[in-house]
Amino acid sequence: MGEVRERHFTMSVSLRQRIKKHSMAQAGHLAVKDVRIGLTYTAVMLEDGSVGVAYSFLKRGVRGCKVFRQLSPLAGRRATELLALFDSKDTLESAVALATSNAITNRPEKGYLVGDVLSYIQFDPSDRVAMVGHFAPLVPLIKERVSELRIFEETSRASGELLPASQAGSWLPKCQVALITATSIINNTTDALLEAAAHCREIAILGASTPMLPEAFDDMPVTLLSGVVVTHPGDMLRIVSEGGGTRLFRGCTQKVNLRL
Repeated sequence: MGEVRERHFTMSVSLRQRIKKHSMAQAGHLAVKDVRIGLTYTAVMLEDGSVGVAYSFLKRGVRGCKVFRQLSPLAGRRATELLALFDSKDTLESAVALATSNAITNRPEKGYLVGDVLSYIQFDPSDRVAMVGHFAPLVPLIKERVSELRIFEETSRASGELLPASQAGSWLPKCQVALITATSIINNTTDALLEAAAHCREIAILGASTPMLPEAFDDMPVTLLSGVVVTHPGDMLRIVSEGGGTRLFRGCTQKVNLRL
């Protein structure tokens, strides 16, 4: 099998707190203009017109009158107030915080590497790959380039080629490449996944929820960030409001990558 890097990593400050800290530093006095919480994604628009998105875990977390109980309405508040929701245990509030962070940080003027994530990962034919989060379009392209691919998803039992996410921690130490969905930031599982994958040659955080915020990943084993920049803010708000997902994002986003 491909080379396994000897590397030890222990999370001292959670990734969520790192993202919160560095996003707060960039937020300044920006205000929130609009918030859309759709069936699949959440979108936040700032007063300068920038939009960030994050996955909506609508079936998880605290619900009812406890959600946003001290912040309603969300529009019109300072971006820093929504970033503070990174401290919440509710996944919907966490999604709003991450979408706000992405509106602040994922900007088209930053000169990212443009294109699909697989253009920036070098696979070896002997590699074992763990994919945490099912990125279906990537699966056949990866399978033809590596020795083995295992896919972990939010499910209680194995279904076809999908394995329960709870099993990812035992497989990641055996891999050379780890592809980890940024939605793990929202449900607060990224830290444990990164500790399990610390020896991997390549660790990519990917998906539309990815914060393109390299400062938050300093001294961490992540090697690549792969997310999106919203290029047509109005269209994105409409798509999210109508329950649309990533397949509809193509006309209003640009795929971007950042090598760490």
